[in-house]
Amino acid sequence: MLLHGDVNTEVRVAIVGAGPIGLELAVALKRLNEPYLHFDARQIGHTVSWYPRQVQFFSSTDRIAIAGVPLQTPDQSKATGEQYLAYLRSVCRMYDLRVRTYERVEDIQKSDSAFVLTTRCQSGTRQVTAANVVLAVGDMHRPRMLNIPGEDLPHVSHYFDEPHRYFRKRLMIVGGRNSAVEAAIRCERIGADVAISYRKQTFDSKAVKYWLTPEIEMLIKMGRIAYHPQTLPVEIKPHAVAIQAVNGDRASTTLEADFVLILTGYEMDTTLFEMAGVTLKGENRAPTFDPATMQTNVPGIYVAGTAAAGTQNRFRLFIENCHAHVGKIVKAITNNDCPFTARDVTTSGKYTLET
Repeated sequence: MLLHGDVNTEVRVAIVGAGPIGLELAVALKRLNEPYLHFDARQIGHTVSWYPRQVQFFSSTDRIAIAGVPLQTPDQSKATGEQYLAYLRSVCRMYDLRVRTYERVEDIQKSDSAFVLTTRCQSGTRQVTAANVVLAVGDMHRPRMLNIPGEDLPHVSHYFDEPHRYFRKRLMIVGGRNSAVEAAIRCERIGADVAISYRKQTFDSKAVKYWLTPEIEMLIKMGRIAYHPQTLPVEIKPHAVAIQAVNGDRASTTLEADFVLILTGYEMDTTLFEMAGVTLKGENRAPTFDPATMQTNVPGIYVAGTAAAGTQNRFRLFIENCHAHVGKIVKAITNNDCPFTARDVTTSGKYTLET
């Protein structure tokens, strides 16, 4: 059903995605009195909402704060996901940001000098005409699948939420980057019988929080976590996992497991970029854009935030070095400077580890 009251609403800017950078851009436009509409298929900060409970960001609070609004924690430590979501809600309240949450942009079509966006919410579909569209959709839309038998069994998950359910259970964790290592440590601490299958020999210190690396190595050395390096699962059964050497030179080994966590990363959904005609390049399928303005090869279509990197196999974009996107887009669209400081706040200007 098309909602007649919302047919062909015209606006200067449409923002798609209400993560930190999308919200930061909304604050900038609102402070400049620039008309815009803002959409998200889920709730604000959705990606942060499925972080494991009480997990801390790698970055300090000043680096992930947005729009010049300070982020403080009770003990002056790094923020947890829960604290950061509360912070994002407070920014929305402070500036009365009206995000159309749970309203998915399903189509983008060029129309003369503007774009027609078709959105869908619980009540039906709407259409919006926007002179400019900013795609701040993030890059972690779906898990990277192993595509092996049994991956869809009910005791298998690609998301780690909290460790309690694994108490005194045999847990196989697949992966060896930050999320897998942190899950392994937390689950071992609460009494799970943890094993790790990782395709590499050792953990990459650049891909794991620096305070976790010595702990995971200690737990493996002490035999409290079983480590199976240079292996990959080839089949998952109701109470077991078959793993095999990555070079395939040995027969598979079957290990007992009550639960399986496959934490091998996530992929970006590039559908909206493709609909808009944006050129995607490289194995990451990253959008083509002008780094001075963040405008893609399609005039009027901009990219902001981690979506600019496509699917990140080795992370190079995250919140703290995406603030600069906001200032560039504001200047390109409005010809005004951003009303707050929007810049890369990494220590050296080089890319560092994401959260």
